[in-house]
Amino acid sequence: MISRRTFLNILFTTCFAVVSWLNFSPAANALGGKLPAINQPAPDFTLPTNTGDGKIALSDLRGKWVVLYFYPKDFTSGCTIEARRFQQDLPKYLDKNTQIIGVSADDVDSHAEFCDSEGLKFPLLADTNGAVSKAYGSWIGFVSMRHSFIIDPAGILRETFVKVNPSVHSQEVLAKLDQLQSSAS
Repeated sequence: MISRRTFLNILFTTCFAVVSWLNFSPAANALGGKLPAINQPAPDFTLPTNTGDGKIALSDLRGKWVVLYFYPKDFTSGCTIEARRFQQDLPKYLDKNTQIIGVSADDVDSHAEFCDSEGLKFPLLADTNGAVSKAYGSWIGFVSMRHSFIIDPAGILRETFVKVNPSVHSQEVLAKLDQLQSSAS
């Protein structure tokens, strides 16, 4: 005879498996919503930033590769680690004609303080209403999910990362960027 706890665990696991199976679809989904399709134009955007002339549009970056990374909040441990790793690897990205852009729901002032405190030399964009995060399937409630995207110089989305480990993510992105750039030439 099985215990009540074992029965409930089996029941829960079975229900979870059935719900997961029923929700399967070929469209790429993440916790934050429907992801944009790979090998299609990346959703365009214009957002305020803490650098330059105050706004950045994806269309302004044509001719460069773009690493667009979404993160939950300035000054939190995982977000700080991820930003530091991108900053550490920034010379490698620049050598690959690649612009790194971070996006969160924090405002421009928070981004400016975060960049100053961490020595970040790439722009952070303020998606305070979550519109761009939603377009990239990276919005949950009131924060951006930790997702990243590689966009080619023509504005085509080439890679999506949804299960991001902040400690090693920049290295994963660099490796994929190498692979994409090698196959593009």
